Parts: sequence; structure tokens; C-alpha cells
Amino acid sequence: MSAIRQTTNKSLMLFSGRAFPALADEIAEQLGVTPTPTAAYEFANGELFVRFEESVRGCDAFVVQSHTAPLNTWLMEQLIMVDALKRASAKRITVVAPFFPYARQDKKHRGREPISARLVADLFKTAGADRLMTVDLHTAQIQGFFDGPVDHLFAMDLLVNHVKERWGGRDITVVSPDSGRVRVSERWSDKLGGTPLAFIHKTRDPLVANEVVANRVVGDVAGRVCILVDDMIDTGGTIVKAADTLFEAGASDVIVAATHGVLSGPAVDRLKNSRVSEVLITNTLPIEPERRFDKLTVLSIAPLLAQAIKAVFEDGSVTSLFGGES
Repeated sequence: MSAIRQTTNKSLMLFSGRAFPALADEIAEQLGVTPTPTAAYEFANGELFVRFEESVRGCDAFVVQSHTAPLNTWLMEQLIMVDALKRASAKRITVVAPFFPYARQDKKHRGREPISARLVADLFKTAGADRLMTVDLHTAQIQGFFDGPVDHLFAMDLLVNHVKERWGGRDITVVSPDSGRVRVSERWSDKLGGTPLAFIHKTRDPLVANEVVANRVVGDVAGRVCILVDDMIDTGGTIVKAADTLFEAGASDVIVAATHGVLSGPAVDRLKNSRVSEVLITNTLPIEPERRFDKLTVLSIAPLLAQAIKAVFEDGSVTSLFGGES
């Protein structure tokens, strides 16, 4: 991608939090810019401090942060960065959060529960953000939580192209890990040329997080390569149980494809020791060397984010990046 020409009337400035600076560096390289030098550190009591070492007055600011563990620290750092930009007279501030924090808490399941995803959106707005950019929200309704434009990007084409290259020519069935993700699976099927669909009917205990009680397959998967698609892999328990259920139903291979590799706790061991042939994710979150394994394929989301940032900066269409999909 060619470098963006800087002018005195409008300048793009990229800012990186400390959670995953390598992603910001990769985005910057795609754009032909350099991340703005930033001083950031913690006081003895855990309070965070941020100061930008160049003038940001009148700039079009893009603040990149990956919300990995410790998530609350990096969320607070990004909020402080936005506040600092607002007080330093940045013209427009876009929060770039490839993995939107608290996205799974998008509604109340029972009484006396928070809607934390809405709270996070409100915090970004209060801090001074004019716009949000994120990738594959857990639920699309979160776009409505922010009082301003939201650029909702999709990693599907990136993942689908890899599946075509590596697994094309095989009998493929796209599998949704639950009934709620069937629409996404249908879009996968369309992009793979109309492959058959199946889904896992699962029962959860609402009192126990990250735990599935029972699974069964709805659809024919016997003798087929099953592409198990989801938005994220957290502890890996749900996805490994779903894969086991597919093998029990006669699947020949199972490939897991997800945008966000949270990979908490026992996830790496579970996936590494499972019968899954490949685990396909993007780098919306950092994957440290000790959490990588032979079956894991990590695709870079940086080119997509860079294209979207360029489109926003030039007042172009972000939707056009996805063929008009919303």
C-alpha cells in the first residue's frame, strides 16, 4: 500500500497502546506512517500515565490497542490516551479496538446483571472518542451502543481465502458451534461456493462460565472436512467439545476458524492435544511464542485495519471493503 501524503490541512497520526505495539507497527508500515512517540508508565499504586511527545493539534488520530490480559489495564490506558488527545486539540479521534472489550456482556441474561459492553462504549465516548473501529463484534447490536460512527470490520475473507488455499478440493461442511452463529456460517458457506451447513446444538449451565453441558450435531458431517467457525476461542473447552462431537458424527477432519484468539488458561493444551487438524485465527490479540503450537495458523489483520484507517482518513467508504456488506 502506498504511503499517505501528509498535508498541512489534514494529518494522520497513529498512536499505539502498550498491549500489542507490534500490530500498530505493522499497521503503520502499511500506511507509510510512524507511530507517534508516546511516554507511558505506571505509578507505584497502579495508576497509569500517558503523554504524547509530539504536537497532535488538528490531527486525525487513530488510537490502536489490543484488549488482551490484563484487559482492564489496557482499556484504561486507551481511555487515558483518548482523553489526552482530546485535551491536546486533536481534530478527530478514532478508537481502534480490534477485539472489543466486554463484548460478551452485551445483554442481561438474568436480573441484576450489567450490560458491560454498553458501559465500555459510553466510556470511550466520554473520554472523547468520535469514532470506533473494531473487528467481528460478538454481536452486531454493540454497534448501537456507541453514540457515533462505528466501523465494523470482518475478517471472514481473510480466513476463507486461507481455507480455500489449504483445504480446497475436499468435501467441506461449514459448522456453527451453536444456533446463534448460523447466520455467520451461512455467509461462510456462500463464500466457499455453497457448501453444506451444520450446527452444534448445545446446552449451557447459566451459572457456570465457559462450560457446555451437552452437544449434538444437526446436519450431515459424515466423511467431510468440517470448518468450525466462531468469533473467538477463549478457554477452548466449547470448541474442543464441539470438534469431538463432529468426529463422533463421522467427520473426517475438523478445522477451527475464529477471528479472536483469546486462548485463556488451558486453551493451548486443549487445542494442541485435540484431534483438530488446524486452528486458524488472526492477530487481533497478541499470541506470545509460548502459546503457539504446530496446529496454529495466525493471519495478520493489519492490512485490513490499515485499509479501513486509510478509508476513514480520506473520507471514503469502509463498507466498500466488504463488497457492501454491513
